[in-house]
Amino acid sequence: MKYLEIEHLKKTYDDLTVLKDISLSVEAGEVVSVIGPSGSGKSTLLRCATMLETMDGGTLSYMGEKAAWEENGRCVYAPRHEIKQIRKNFGLVFQNFNLFPHYSVLKNITDAPITVAHVPRSNAENEAMALLRQFGLEDKAHAYPCQLSGGQQQRVSIARALALNPKILFFDEPTSALDPELTAEVLKVIKGLARKKMTMIIVTHEMQFAKEISDRIIFMEDGLIRQQGTPEELFGNPDERVKEFIGKFQA
Repeated sequence: MKYLEIEHLKKTYDDLTVLKDISLSVEAGEVVSVIGPSGSGKSTLLRCATMLETMDGGTLSYMGEKAAWEENGRCVYAPRHEIKQIRKNFGLVFQNFNLFPHYSVLKNITDAPITVAHVPRSNAENEAMALLRQFGLEDKAHAYPCQLSGGQQQRVSIARALALNPKILFFDEPTSALDPELTAEVLKVIKGLARKKMTMIIVTHEMQFAKEISDRIIFMEDGLIRQQGTPEELFGNPDERVKEFIGKFQA
């Protein structure tokens, strides 16, 4: 089943067209990595897919339900109550964690399930503690973000996204704010989710990680998908531009 479908997505800021014509779909259990140079539109793609940015053209669907489509040359969105339901299908992990600094780790994870999904507090806290145990952070439940390392903060951020039981997890450069040692602990968590067949779309600059974890890799440049395929196809038979890009990371 297609969990996500994007067709002919366009996004423009003033006179700059950031996404020119993007079409992709993601199946249940699939891990898709998005790579490409800075300014290629990777993060904007994620922000449009998660409705943090409005699209200027194209269609966006989750689980077969349309969230946005074109009418009379412009993009329109489903009614607010439908969008609220569609949003429950996905979670987003930011590159800079975006934890609430004045909330404990436990409250950061349980806040949305309690206030948005109306999960009973005891249930939400039990689920949060199970996630913290899974990520090796059980002893940090009552700590505050400022008391955690960057790697620990990002793991809490992933736990927070999972607490709402999304169908798809989006990651926007989840390790870009971390040093190599902390990067390894976050990538280990994401690999564990992949083994459990969590559907994920990951914008990353970690080439080896993308190669190991992905079912499919998309290379973006200048607001377009230039090449996509399995890791074997993309790394084994890249076109000249992809070969040049990957070479910079393998040098």
